[in-house]
Amino acid sequence: MSAEQTKRGGKMRTKLIEIRTKKGYTQEQMANELNIARTTYTGYEKGNVAPSLEVALNIKRILNYKKDDIFLNVNVS
Repeated sequence: MSAEQTKRGGKMRTKLIEIRTKKGYTQEQMANELNIARTTYTGYEKGNVAPSLEVALNIKRILNYKKDDIFLNVNVS
């Protein structure tokens, strides 16, 4: 992973954790809502993997997050 990818992943990780915890969700609950493994969701928060566009939109929907900056500067696959 390049330094730039790490930097972008860090932004996503920080924002996802911040929003998820403010909304009262655990990683397990998010994974269940998204129908994915908890380890996959954890990978998003750690910045190890970017969510697909569909999953990214579902994360925003579940968290009722209207702004687009949750994935600012992160390329979704």
